[in-house]
Amino acid sequence: MTATTTTLRVVEAHARYYRRTWRGSVISTFASPLFTLLAMGMGLGLLVDREGGPGGVPYLTWLAPGLLAAAAMQTAAGDSSYPVMAGIKWTKSYHAALATPVGVPALTYGHFGWVACRLALSLTVYAVIMMLVGAVSPIRGLLAILPGILTGMAFCTPITAWVAQAKNDAKLPSLFRFVIVPLFLFSGTFFPITQLPGWMQPVAYFTPLWHGVELARGAAGVPLSPHFPWYVHTAALLAIVVVGGYIALRNMEKELRK
Repeated sequence: MTATTTTLRVVEAHARYYRRTWRGSVISTFASPLFTLLAMGMGLGLLVDREGGPGGVPYLTWLAPGLLAAAAMQTAAGDSSYPVMAGIKWTKSYHAALATPVGVPALTYGHFGWVACRLALSLTVYAVIMMLVGAVSPIRGLLAILPGILTGMAFCTPITAWVAQAKNDAKLPSLFRFVIVPLFLFSGTFFPITQLPGWMQPVAYFTPLWHGVELARGAAGVPLSPHFPWYVHTAALLAIVVVGGYIALRNMEKELRK
């Protein structure tokens, strides 16, 4: 089989497994976006809009694309941490796959491909919910999916690279506690980063979530902040995806070829 065929077989294997386990993701994929948008956008948003929404738009419209990008980060982090650790250390499913014509590159890129598919599915649901609550128009909501997928992949590849070389899962809770949650709170999802202390604002510029939030808002029709144009945000995220993917493949080769 060709490299493309084996990679697609890995994506298919992930899809077949998810077909039997998708019910466990219903809350995070469907209910969580709806309740978050209702509570933060339509609840808190009423108070924010009394003083004028950020960027001159209603708070719900401003918030929804940011939450979409943050959801992409959380989905990608979840699918690239414990499942990768399980495949290498616990269930040894990656080792089993290597007993077939599937090689480490196909295994790695197949994982990336499946995460991208998961992101497309979950973010499409998120975009539909955004439209239903009146946050964005249908076209703008669909356009926000692409930067959301790119944002998720900017977390998928470096997290996969890090997990592939980890000796055990002892540090995985710290990933979510000290990286994912702070990024969710302080990367411009809920308020402009100009409201952060002066020393924290340059730090936010180097976080992939901030670039993803800005891109998603731009695609949804919210004016971009004056810091950088859209192509700088895109280039930053693509650079993270490429570098993270290269290191992930190298670490997977090192770990699975022992």
